[in-house]
Amino acid sequence: MTQEVTRDAQDVIKQLRTCLASRIGSDRFDLWIGKQVRFQLVDDRLVVCAPDQFSLDRLRKQFRSDISVVARDVVQREVVLDFQVDATPKADTANSSPSLSAATGQQDASSTLQFRTSAPPSRPVRRNVTGLRTIDSFVVGAGNRIAYTAAKSICERPGAVSPLFIYGPPGCGKSHLQEAICSTVRQSLGLRRVLSLSSEQFTSYFLDALQGSGLPSFRRKCRDVDVLAIDNIQFFAGKRATLVELQHTMDALLRQGRQLILTADRPPNELSRLGPELAARVTGGLVCGIESADYETRVAIARQMAVRSQRPIPDDVLQLVAAELTGDARRIAGALNRLEATSEALEKSITIDFARSTLAEIFRATVQVVRLTDIDRAVCEAFGLDARSLKNGGKGKSASHPRMLAMWLARKYTRAAFSEISEHFGRRSHSTVISAEKKVNRWVSDGATIQLGPAACNVEDAIRRIETQLRIG
Repeated sequence: MTQEVTRDAQDVIKQLRTCLASRIGSDRFDLWIGKQVRFQLVDDRLVVCAPDQFSLDRLRKQFRSDISVVARDVVQREVVLDFQVDATPKADTANSSPSLSAATGQQDASSTLQFRTSAPPSRPVRRNVTGLRTIDSFVVGAGNRIAYTAAKSICERPGAVSPLFIYGPPGCGKSHLQEAICSTVRQSLGLRRVLSLSSEQFTSYFLDALQGSGLPSFRRKCRDVDVLAIDNIQFFAGKRATLVELQHTMDALLRQGRQLILTADRPPNELSRLGPELAARVTGGLVCGIESADYETRVAIARQMAVRSQRPIPDDVLQLVAAELTGDARRIAGALNRLEATSEALEKSITIDFARSTLAEIFRATVQVVRLTDIDRAVCEAFGLDARSLKNGGKGKSASHPRMLAMWLARKYTRAAFSEISEHFGRRSHSTVISAEKKVNRWVSDGATIQLGPAACNVEDAIRRIETQLRIG
């Protein structure tokens, strides 16, 4: 029975490659896909394995729609595309990746696609990051503990609290937790109807359905599931029809007691462009925020990543990387990849001096220059104010408190003089800036609350939100 299933999968992949070669042309197929790109069909997921990041980005950008259309035609149902850098050793990849001759029927069955059954390589091979996104591999710190606990609870009892809404800045671990929940409930609980999508995928499938493939099929795909996860829903802003469809999908799943998982880069009360209806549905479940990783958490992340490295990375180097690269965990991964590649190319061991010289350019690039106009914009966005509000003569708390915070941040992040800051924010005397700095310091030490939009907020939380906005622009 297993051999029959494998043979059927091989036949489907073979037909998919034939149709794709016909659709995009044999020259383009040979150049960008050929032997080097492998396909795997796992349930309703088509994994596209590229040999390197450059090829992966090119495939995703140029051929996503072609692969999606061909896969739907061949498999006779909607499939989710999953683009990955191939973790299989090159020698095995050549054997398991049919060339154009396979796409045109000139390869025997013994050399068609194999599902990672090759012998273990002679030396460690870096595993794909996607495959490592499990609950156990998530690094827990002070800023993400609540979200982690919620995710772990849902892995044990999906549907008990729905929807789960996780928000935080880029690179804080939202997508990791989403994927971890989906993979855990598939493996541990045996749930087969688990669908994880990006907001872009949800929108694309919905538009395809409107243009011809049919709404009933799309709705069955998204609503006849045990778990539906959608990443980065802030990108639905302005897509009115898609938002309406999403709300109906959420209602259908919540009525059935199914599990919804949504992520975004900001809390529900700041997603005003998505409309109050969606915010109301989200807040009816469990809302968890994740902060940017602090130093201790970044060190733990770096240590975990270093375990998968083919070359030893000393702990003092990991601490240097964690200290220099704040916030986004992807920066840490990129720095460690750079260290490993350079060490291998130059045949040098990784030391603290080697790390400083190798990563100097990356460290310099992460030092962001903050201008007064950047602070102005970030504060206005956090408080929902008009761009002119901080500079007019308003003395009410709705304008004066954000203005004082802006002055305090200007002192912290810029080298502007007192007079320059006071002039930028429409004040006559530099003493206003000195007074604002003292007052905000007192707020922080006292744990005071200020009005942030429609709700009261701890002043430290307000500062963190503004600083996050400064980082992401």
